[in-house]
Amino acid sequence: MDNCVFCKIIAGEIPSAKLYEDEKMIVIRDIEPKAPIHLLLIYKPHHKYISELNAKEQQEFGECLNKFAKMSKDFGLENGYRIIVNQGDNAGQTVPHIHVHVLGGKYLEFGNF
Repeated sequence: MDNCVFCKIIAGEIPSAKLYEDEKMIVIRDIEPKAPIHLLLIYKPHHKYISELNAKEQQEFGECLNKFAKMSKDFGLENGYRIIVNQGDNAGQTVPHIHVHVLGGKYLEFGNF
């Protein structure tokens, strides 16, 4: 947790333009975008895997996804978006902290990032 880049962004130790923040999550732009709009929704409590969340955290994580869905037009995603959660090395998880990639801004064919 001490070396987690997302924990440092959440704590303000690493500067990042936060597009949205509340007590449960932040939304920032991905520094290596794979689509015209590529955002990261970062759940604030530090966990590597969704399976590590307790019942309360599972509910909060779901609330974060629902809140983002209601705000998606504010981010220019009125025509739709794709959400991706990488879990583990084989899935390409490079930061060991739960986060959701949100891609949009163009038509995304299946497998086209």
